[in-house]
Amino acid sequence: MTFMAAKEMLGNLAAEQTARIISAVADIAIVVDGNEVILDTTISRPDLKSDLANAGLWLGQTWSDIVTDDSRPKVKLLLEEAGSNAQSKWRQLSHPATNAAIPILYYAVRIKKDRVLAIGRDMRAVAELQQRLVETQATIERDYSFLRHAETRYRVLFHTTPEPVLVMDAATENVVEANPAAVRLFGGTTGQVTSRNILRGLDAESAQRLKSLASNVRNGQTINEIRIRFADSKDELALEVLPFRQSADLLFLLRFMRVGSGSPASSQLSPASLKLLEFVRRSTDGCVVVDSRGHIQIANAAFIQMAQLVSAEQAHGELVERWLGRSAVDISVIIANLRHHEAVTLFATVLRGEYGASADVEVSGFALGDESFGLAIRNVGRRLSDMSDQPRQIPHTVEQLKELIGRVSLKEMVRESTDMIEKLCIEAALDLTGDNRASAAEMLGLSRQSLYVKLRRYGMADDSIGAEKESS
Repeated sequence: MTFMAAKEMLGNLAAEQTARIISAVADIAIVVDGNEVILDTTISRPDLKSDLANAGLWLGQTWSDIVTDDSRPKVKLLLEEAGSNAQSKWRQLSHPATNAAIPILYYAVRIKKDRVLAIGRDMRAVAELQQRLVETQATIERDYSFLRHAETRYRVLFHTTPEPVLVMDAATENVVEANPAAVRLFGGTTGQVTSRNILRGLDAESAQRLKSLASNVRNGQTINEIRIRFADSKDELALEVLPFRQSADLLFLLRFMRVGSGSPASSQLSPASLKLLEFVRRSTDGCVVVDSRGHIQIANAAFIQMAQLVSAEQAHGELVERWLGRSAVDISVIIANLRHHEAVTLFATVLRGEYGASADVEVSGFALGDESFGLAIRNVGRRLSDMSDQPRQIPHTVEQLKELIGRVSLKEMVRESTDMIEKLCIEAALDLTGDNRASAAEMLGLSRQSLYVKLRRYGMADDSIGAEKESS
């Protein structure tokens, strides 16, 4: 759209006035002749002039010479549109620069028969905004993909766990979401359970406990577990409550368990299996289940006590090597053996408590399938201390040396091995010389006194027999 009365409104503007107007509205302006040769140019912004490569040498060059290769066809189009007096279009050209190409949006207009004026705007700010928009969009897509995958994993876990679990709105006490096990526990369909008030179906005392719990948690108190009973059942259930927030709403994650067993309320385990689970739970040996990377999935009370923790929640999801093993190598060796042999027995290592306590332990393990492994941890510190009060028995075989690995340092094992070899050599020399110690000492390159010291050290001294042999 142009002025309706250009001559009347603008009059015959002088060249200087026109130049000032062009410099004010354009970041860059170029005047070219019919052969694209640049006759004059102006760059109104100093930063743009310093960034453009060889801007001071443009005069006398063609317009196509000062743009990048991919922009040259657009130069031809701008000149053709200006030459035909057609409505010209804004086209983006790129100029070589010291760091990167600079995008300039040009509009060309014929001012004389063989003169074309090209007015340009610096598009770097717009290009930067576009780049930020693209990066932001990519970030949003990545975050959305991560959240979608996380929701899928949550849905699979929530719906496949055998434990009755549901989510309750703390303000209205209505069930927001329930897994299939919880639906079976409450009876009815998923829609019926998720639209009901959690208090419906509980006896009066249990309903009051749950209402008090919701009120206490809203006031900042912490309560992990309460006992409830359904109105139509005499069985008491343990209800574990985990509060969390979703936006401004307070929600409760409710997990139902049989009282005392720690097993899911909907579990259909046999009495024998329940007794076995109870045995593991109450075992004086530490028992943990870890995944393929060593993260703790389940830990019994004995392990929690050995690790000097307060609750099993502190251990859940943590690497077992945080407490078990002289280094991370021990756990790697155990898991590697469990993968290949499905069982490990009496692996000697150390268990370190959260507050610095340390104990010598033996670990036995077995593969549970699905890349999970069970570890039984027995404290053998008292047994080893009793053994340390007795004279150490020198190992006689490679198998006995293997038993020392993990119990003593390499320096001690080398000393033990040297003692074993030394004793075997002395026994062989005595056997070859008919128990003549003087000859045995000569064969071994020892003095008689040194040989007597070593015989007493290894419990082989028998002065009466030695005296008889030497006198003979």
